[in-house]
Amino acid sequence: MYRKARIKEENTYCDRTPALLIDVDKMEANIRHMAMIADRHHKKLRPHAKTHKMPAVARKQLQAGAAGITVAKVSEAEVMAANGIDDIFIAYPIVTASKIERVLALAGKVNRLIVGIDSLEGAMQLSQTATKANAVIEVRLEIDTGMRRTGVLYEDSLHLASRIHALDHLNLSGIFTFRGAFMNGAPTLDLRSAGIEEGNLMAELAEKMKAQGIPISDVSVGSTPTAEYAAEVNGVTEIRPGTYVFQDQMQARLGVCTLDQCAGTVLATVVSRPSPNYAVIDGGSKTFATDVQPNTEPLQLRGFGHILGAPDAVLERLSEEHGVIRLNGNQPWKIGEQIQIVPNHICSTVNLHNNVYWVDGERIEKVKVLGRGMLE
Repeated sequence: MYRKARIKEENTYCDRTPALLIDVDKMEANIRHMAMIADRHHKKLRPHAKTHKMPAVARKQLQAGAAGITVAKVSEAEVMAANGIDDIFIAYPIVTASKIERVLALAGKVNRLIVGIDSLEGAMQLSQTATKANAVIEVRLEIDTGMRRTGVLYEDSLHLASRIHALDHLNLSGIFTFRGAFMNGAPTLDLRSAGIEEGNLMAELAEKMKAQGIPISDVSVGSTPTAEYAAEVNGVTEIRPGTYVFQDQMQARLGVCTLDQCAGTVLATVVSRPSPNYAVIDGGSKTFATDVQPNTEPLQLRGFGHILGAPDAVLERLSEEHGVIRLNGNQPWKIGEQIQIVPNHICSTVNLHNNVYWVDGERIEKVKVLGRGMLE
């Protein structure tokens, strides 16, 4: 249970909920742990900042040894660059003229900017715009290794890489993939096998590209569940985990961390007790991410988050402003009492909040989530 009325805002203590709390000690321990994994395997670490969207967190990751950061959007990259982060990989296809213009403008403000591509059409758009500006854009080709999201199909990647390599004003420096806890076309709990297979697929592809005269130098892989194992593979040069910085119930169920290592929790207030068998809190679908649903294979998560101090309670239903918790009838929660919940998916949960509260011992700091939303 979190201490009530400890969130400090503008020199007054308040109990404004729902609020997303970040335990600074746990966050920093998670940052150090992943940095040690990368260092042990002599791999570069380029954390995905979509999890936290906060330059202050990115700086902590860089100070711990990260080589740069990864983002999903041009707007995230702009926020990071404006706050002193100068080595950024936009791991997403940039295909519209306005965003390519913004990429070119941003490239002149940072030390290194890399852009993801997965099609000849997108590459030609980048090439044409860069040629007009007499600039060179560094790109990485995204490879689909089984996730069936963005990325050129593995079997088509050699041909596409050759075509992209021939385009003017593009520097094809690497390949990357996002696979997550996925293998043989389905989610898996066998993280070691998934990570090693992911690493091997990409390292082998890079060698084939080099044999065709395409000077691939970066082979970037690894989500939070698979990064530790993909990093074992020779030929992999970089890992890109994101969720690890805060962790969540999904990662705990995968065995990546314990629930006690989860740095992000939602502080909510019990607003109604209509029955001994359930309680209602002031956090619903506008507070908790719903993209990782309960009771789906292979995770079989109970509810939309883990309630600290009440392992039998289940956050089983969310409407926009209400969270309904099923109880065993013996939970003595009173109206006005506060509880903490580890969300299923912390990345999407952070994006629902304008601010988070860093809790560092007795010190509590309100931090703006600068890269959230549709900032354009």
